[in-house]
Amino acid sequence: MKIFFFIFYYFFSLIVYIFSLPFLIFLSFKSKYKKSIPARFFLYKNPPFFSKTYWFHSCSLGETRALKPIIEEFDKVNISVITNTGFNEAKKYSNADVRFLPFEIFLPFWVKPCKSLVVMEAELWYMLFFIAKRRCNKTILLNARISDKSYPKYLKFKWFYKKIFENIDIVLAQSDKDKERLKKLGAKNVEVVGNIKTYFKPQITTKYIKKKPLIVLASTHFNEEEMILKNLPLDKYQVVVVPRHPERFNEVYEIMKRFGNPVRLSEKLKVKSEKFKLDDDFILFDKMGELINLYSIADVVILGGSFVDNVGGHNPIEAAYFNVPIISGKYYFNQEALYNEVENIYITHIEDIPKLLNSNLKPTFIKNKANIKKILKFIV
Repeated sequence: MKIFFFIFYYFFSLIVYIFSLPFLIFLSFKSKYKKSIPARFFLYKNPPFFSKTYWFHSCSLGETRALKPIIEEFDKVNISVITNTGFNEAKKYSNADVRFLPFEIFLPFWVKPCKSLVVMEAELWYMLFFIAKRRCNKTILLNARISDKSYPKYLKFKWFYKKIFENIDIVLAQSDKDKERLKKLGAKNVEVVGNIKTYFKPQITTKYIKKKPLIVLASTHFNEEEMILKNLPLDKYQVVVVPRHPERFNEVYEIMKRFGNPVRLSEKLKVKSEKFKLDDDFILFDKMGELINLYSIADVVILGGSFVDNVGGHNPIEAAYFNVPIISGKYYFNQEALYNEVENIYITHIEDIPKLLNSNLKPTFIKNKANIKKILKFIV
């Protein structure tokens, strides 16, 4: 039965490929697809992997970047991707041999034996798993999840996903809810290991010593500093402003002058030190790479990029690692998945910040923190 479905699926994919050829040729001239389409659909400069080792597959930039703590544990890996951004990110790993994943009709001839195939999230390619199941030691779906919005759509094609899951040895889910949904779609051997995108290993490079309760305005953008500072009780807190882009340091310093007597960190921190006392109440952190150090001692973080509608927010995981209360605006559309992984983020309008600061703010925490050691045990 499996072989008959395989043959049917292969010829169906071949027909789709033939009818798509004119469109694919047209798209291949666009800069966005100039590298990926020739590689994926015509195997141009895209040979099979040379070494039999651990093979990781991800779609794009975010998924490829999330694999970092896993990939760093191996001497040599293979990585396949779908997009140009994913390819460029994978190339940053010095221990990785990188390819674009070919379209499904090529996989029976392209896939070589590997130790384990590890596929990220929703990259449920039937042919990929069918062939790898027969040529690799193990097939693993990592960081698996099914959102509330997507679940009804998955159920409509339950019969098809059941065929895919027949070829997946281990499914590593983000949460118990995802585990139950995946099992209903036919997944076997499902383990909950958390969301790998929540994995964070901080390195504190300077231990700052605060003088009173500290508010950090983190990764702020144009227009945000003035709007937020207007609504802060500056006399009650020590306030640090950390602009997202260093080219705005001078601009932000001038803005801060309207609200008090700011001090630039660069004027105080003349020599690199493991410890540094923050003696001033109003500070511009005009030095890159300091947010982790500040999060470790902050009493409240106001997360920038979320109070203006053209940024989409910033990653809340780093601050949540230290259980710091986080206040955010409503424009976090680029970080929605990670926001969902953090409990107790306060989403508010700027004018309501004083009311929040006077309330009993709850500490944040990461809900589905990844267990890297557990993941590695399943892979090797």
